[in-house]
Amino acid sequence: MTGPITGPAGVRLEGVELRHVSLPLVAPFRTSFGTQTTRDLLLLRVVTDRAEGWGECVVMASPLYSSEYVAGAADVLRRFLVPALAAADVRSAVEVGPALAAIKGHRMAKAALEMGLLDAELRAAGRSFGRELGAVRERVPCGVSVGIMDSIPALLDAVGGYLAEGYVRIKLKIEPGWDVEPVRAVREKHGDDVLLQVAANTAYTLADASHLARLHPFDLLLIEQPLEEEDVLGHADLARLIRTPVCLDESIVSAQSAAAAIRLGACSIVNIKPGRVGGYLEARRIHDVCAAHGVPVWCGGMLETGLGRAANVALAALPGFTLPGDTSASGRYYRTDVTEPFVLEDGQLAVPRGPGLGVTPIPDRLEAVTTAVEWIPATTA
Repeated sequence: MTGPITGPAGVRLEGVELRHVSLPLVAPFRTSFGTQTTRDLLLLRVVTDRAEGWGECVVMASPLYSSEYVAGAADVLRRFLVPALAAADVRSAVEVGPALAAIKGHRMAKAALEMGLLDAELRAAGRSFGRELGAVRERVPCGVSVGIMDSIPALLDAVGGYLAEGYVRIKLKIEPGWDVEPVRAVREKHGDDVLLQVAANTAYTLADASHLARLHPFDLLLIEQPLEEEDVLGHADLARLIRTPVCLDESIVSAQSAAAAIRLGACSIVNIKPGRVGGYLEARRIHDVCAAHGVPVWCGGMLETGLGRAANVALAALPGFTLPGDTSASGRYYRTDVTEPFVLEDGQLAVPRGPGLGVTPIPDRLEAVTTAVEWIPATTA
């Protein structure tokens, strides 16, 4: 189990800068809910009286993965979340959750605000994200997520390239019509020793159980979120009908929902995405719940910049993260990141050791991808 975050003596929020950025992807990334060619997101510069911190809001441009989206996140931060922190005179990241509890939902926006304040706190105190969260490793093994391709030959080329780069686990996005045969092809081409899993992003129903059972011969680590996010009982039924371990992603939004899913038998593995669950402190609580039940966890990704990647790598260094996550190198998605790039070495990424996130945006790179900037003062919010 991890210990409590104590925080420094306290910081006073002075304001939050919302920065809209748009980064072109190295290649289109297709999932069951759409194709991305650019990553539009919000970065938050959280200014306190002692230090500045950075938060990354991992919402998508449209409400496809979740109900949140970029313009909506900016609006709720501007009109509700930052004013609530100012009114509560919040001095530490551990106070963010309680201060924002009255505002329903908007977990990704809340997570970005908490991340930025925690970064500022830790920079002021000279402590790293990894140390504060309870990291036990200096490096974490990395997997890669491979989107739906136009053809199986293209998929095999992509997987071969990632294996050559050193990734230790391959995740294939699947959907009806693109599942058994692509998995079969990857196994036949690259062998049984490759750690392989699939992610469905809610693309199936329980009626597809017999079809999904056809994946069993390929010895997958897991199938991730096959059914709709609210269908936890359906996942429990599916877990009894197929032999591939069921992992939940979108269904897990808190430590409470994780505990319920585990108790119901809806999953035997959990994917933790800090933005989806409301922040890194709740992500750590989910880790602790899963560890107490002997359920392995891994860190999912949302095409983060180097800022979110730094925090994810620190989280993935906690003891319960026993499966390689989607903490890929910067070059998997971006030719030029807003921070110094994370580079894969022997299939692993190093956990940043500097204060806070251990990384900061490079000013000219950040300016090059910025499309709008807005300042929200805490004093008049």
